[in-house]
Amino acid sequence: MKFPISDQIRSVQCAPISEVKSWLAHREPDPERPLVDLCQAVPDYPPARQLTDYLAALLDDPLVSKYSPDEGLPEVREGVCARYGRVYGAAMNPDQLCLTIGASQAFWLAMVTLCRAGDEVIVPLPAYFDHPMALDILGIRPVYLPFDEERGGVPDPVAVERLITPRTRAILLVTPSNPTGVVTPPETIQELHGLARRRGIALVLDETYADFIPGGERPHDLFQDPCWGDHLIHLMSFGKTYALTGYRAGCLAASKEFIGHALKAQDTMAVCQPRITQHAVLYGVSHLDGWVEENRLMMTRRHDLFRSLFTRPGNPFSLVASGTFFAWVRHPLQEGTGREAARRLAVEAGIICLPGEVFGPGLESYLRLAFGNIRDEAIPGAVERFRSFAP
Repeated sequence: MKFPISDQIRSVQCAPISEVKSWLAHREPDPERPLVDLCQAVPDYPPARQLTDYLAALLDDPLVSKYSPDEGLPEVREGVCARYGRVYGAAMNPDQLCLTIGASQAFWLAMVTLCRAGDEVIVPLPAYFDHPMALDILGIRPVYLPFDEERGGVPDPVAVERLITPRTRAILLVTPSNPTGVVTPPETIQELHGLARRRGIALVLDETYADFIPGGERPHDLFQDPCWGDHLIHLMSFGKTYALTGYRAGCLAASKEFIGHALKAQDTMAVCQPRITQHAVLYGVSHLDGWVEENRLMMTRRHDLFRSLFTRPGNPFSLVASGTFFAWVRHPLQEGTGREAARRLAVEAGIICLPGEVFGPGLESYLRLAFGNIRDEAIPGAVERFRSFAP
């Protein structure tokens, strides 16, 4: 290449999951010790059969191959609004929604609509790595709230407020957390929303994994405020909920005014969520609440089994925090980084996971484990590989 590229993107880390999987490029398959994938949070189960049968029947319709309105088909947004009503008690209308190419695109839309280069967003650590990567590319400064192990990663609103400056545009909160799995309590979410309102900024709330909260509790009551859009921007993904990660099924919810401006970026970025994805979302939100509940219970069982075995005495790795989809653990390498520990686990134990430092600065002592790809019967053997690891 004989021409320069942006310094902003040059300084951004490579995609972490691709990096980890590259370590195993020359690994020979071992039938006696198959690879354990704790790296990517992708459901290992397929979409509901009734959903895929429904989509198959649509493929002969020529409209399915056409653009939709930028914000999505009206009937799909109506269906999503109804689901917000069931899950959150929300009184939402379709003008407050834009269907997106996954929650990642919803985040980009939110940031380019909200911020200018040089603005700041408060990001609690550990952070889902795609968020700081996107902010860095856009020239928006992530202001990190340090990880507090004693609080289990739940942000302290008092500490958050100390980070607010005249350049602050938003507080970002991911709950349940990727990477720790921790669910932020509703009262803390309410405090952070109150802080955003008091300081005239936005709370950007990413609830990609909200359908996997143990017990199926309502995550919060923010949407019951008729003026919720004054200081709240909501990001949602249906990819995990309906096992549609490859369909890229996301959603941005905000005030009608905010969505109107976001659609300017939507038109230049993606035009619209694919129609086939929109039909999948509509079928899911209309028919699959029971199916979602069954998978939530299954993922809870996976987590609970893993946690019970992992925390028995004698494990050189220690569990710091966890939730239905993730565990955040401290590795035993005294002088080593998370990247070194993750590479050794991959090469020596046949386990792939992510190093802590890809989730923000100062997190080299940790690893993220994801439970989407490990079934109940494989969990005891996987935990034994951790327990027999020689630091």
